[in-house]
This record gives sequence, C-alpha cells and structure tokens, in this order.
Amino acid sequence: MSRLFSRQRARELFLGLGLTGATVALLLNPQASMEAARTGLRLCGNVIIPSLFPFFVLSALVVELGLAGCLGRLLEGIMQPLFRVNGACACALALGFIGGYPVGAKTAIGLYQSGMCTKTEAQRLLAFCNNSGPAFILGVVGAGVFASSRVGVLLCLAHALASVCVGVLFRFYGAGRDGGRQGRGGLPPRFQARRFTAAFTDAVKNSFLSTLNICAFVIFFTVVLQLLAATGFLPGLARVLGTVLAPLGMTPEWAGRLLTGLVEISSGVWTLSGEGPLGGRLTMAAFILGWAGISVHCQVLSFLGDSGLSPATYLVGKLLHGGLAALLTAALVQIVPLEAPVSDYLAQQVADIAGTDFSSALVWSVVWAWIVFLLFFLAAAAGARKKLGKGGSSML
Repeated sequence: MSRLFSRQRARELFLGLGLTGATVALLLNPQASMEAARTGLRLCGNVIIPSLFPFFVLSALVVELGLAGCLGRLLEGIMQPLFRVNGACACALALGFIGGYPVGAKTAIGLYQSGMCTKTEAQRLLAFCNNSGPAFILGVVGAGVFASSRVGVLLCLAHALASVCVGVLFRFYGAGRDGGRQGRGGLPPRFQARRFTAAFTDAVKNSFLSTLNICAFVIFFTVVLQLLAATGFLPGLARVLGTVLAPLGMTPEWAGRLLTGLVEISSGVWTLSGEGPLGGRLTMAAFILGWAGISVHCQVLSFLGDSGLSPATYLVGKLLHGGLAALLTAALVQIVPLEAPVSDYLAQQVADIAGTDFSSALVWSVVWAWIVFLLFFLAAAAGARKKLGKGGSSML
C-alpha cells in the first residue's frame, strides 16, 4: 500500500514539475509561442483541413452505408489470406493509403464499432492501415524537403511496402482468438445500413469535429517543439543522445533531427533539408514517416476513446513500420540512381502539389474523395450483383 502511495505521489510530483516548467517556459517565451501557434494554424488551414476533412466524410459514409461490407465480398480472397482480416477491412487499408494520417485508423475503429470486423481484426488493422498520404510524401517530403521527385517516389514505395510487411507480420496477432466471427461482447457481428440523409449529415458533423481535434494536437505540439528548442531542453537532450550513441555514428545534429521527428512528423522531416549524406537523411525520413510522431499517435488515441481497442498493437506496429521503412529505403538507395534526371512532367506534378494553396487543396481533396467514393460504390454494386446472382442460381 505504501509502495502504491509513494508511486502515485512520485507521478503527481513529476506531473506538477512538468506543468510548472511548461508554464514558466510560456511566460519566458511568449513571442516564440505565439509564432509557433500561428505556424500551426497556417499548417491546419493550408494542409490539414483541406486534405483530411473530405476523406473523413468519405470513410464515415463507406462504413455507415454498408459499402465496406459489399466491397468485402469482392476482396475477401485477398484480405483473408494476406492479412487475416475480412474483406470489409479493405476500405480501411485503401483510405489509409490515400487519405493519410489518421484516416485509416479512424476507418478501422469505425468498422469495429459498427460490428463489421472483430476486435482482433481491428487491432491488426490499427497496426498497419494508418499511413502517410502520397501527396505528403511526394509533394512535401520529395519535392519540398529533398527537391527531387525521384526521392519522393522512392520514399512512397518504401513506406507502402513496409506497411504491407507489417500487416503480414500482424496476421499472427491473436491467432488463438480468431475462432468464429465474433464481434463486440462475443456476439456475431451485426450491421444495419443507415439512410443516406442521416449518414451524410452525421458524417459531415462528426468529420468536422474530428478535424478540429487533429488541428488542436498539431498546434499544441508545434508550440511544444518551439518551447523545447527555445529553452535549450531539446538541444541538450540531443547532445546527450548523440554522446551515448556516438559509437553508432550518431551526432548531436542527427540526434536533434531524430528527436524532433519522434515528436512531430512535419517538423522532423523538414530538419532533414539541411546538410548530411543523402542516404542517411532518406533513411531517417523513412523512419519518421513510418513512426508518424507522437502528435499523430495522440490523434489516433483520441479516436480510440472507450472503444475497447488497445493502443499497444498500434504503437508497436508504427515502430515496426518505421524500422522496416528505414531498412527498405537504405536498400533502395543502393539500387536506385537518385542523381539521374527524372521526367520533367513528374517533377512538375509534385512541385505543383508542394505549392498548392488552401482553395486548390480543398478542391482536389474533394474531387479525389468523390472519385474514391464512386469506386467504392461501383465495387459494392458489383458485390451485391454477384451475391444476387449466386442466390438466383441456387434457387433454380
């Protein structure tokens, strides 16, 4: 009892000291904090809201209208043997690759909460379906950070392959709990498709709230990173880490880049635009993209809420994703000639992505969201037609 009490007191003491230190840092660096908050707001206005909001609406409609279940009948033969999940989970994988963080995780949670996948399947999905979108990797990282469309394509390929590898590895997770298609509370999964009007209004409302939730985390961690740098805490920790890992070739500069990427993905990849061997910078960029950063993890954890899903498989999956992506990138760097000229058309395309303003980004996001929605609808219609065909033939 005394040990538990002392542990609780120690936790409260450290928490109090941390909050006190954060308050003092804010008081001592008000201008830096305000500028960091403005930077976070600009990031939300120009990137987060136009890129995520349409895909949040799309993911909600795909789940609530039952399109995921219809699509699952077509893709059961791929998802089950490869990832050991039912075909309906394919929409989480697809939207996770197209929409970026944290659309895939939110879709997986929605599938579980609606009874379209089991708890074990949802845990597997969380480990590998929450990925960076191609627009961010090709435009921001490839064209913006490394000024090379070829680098963007290489990182995108390594990121996707690592995600698939993590999914294959996690097919063995909870193998003993796969018996029977059990849903929440041990009951068979049930799903009732909603009317479009009700599903659409709820999707828009809930997606807007989810987007604001993400923006809050982005602004918060942007300010946190600025304060850590302004107070000297982050550079000091980088020096300590660089000294400890010096036998592995780590320097304080590289340690600072790694620490920044562990906290926030956008700030982390932008630190890699400086000096250093291209292979090393690409490998660290691949790890940061796979890991996604504590900021993204907090966004996903906020969606988990009281769903009953554990964040353990998600966090282990992201760490494994980062490590595999780094290894694959290090191998691809030795094969792909990054110095070779690339297609002017491709270079212009990714340059346009990097320089897109708010209105253009919103238009393109909405267009892509509707295109994906129509593809899901057509696939669902094909699945329903296939089911009706089998039913008709069985009655003859």
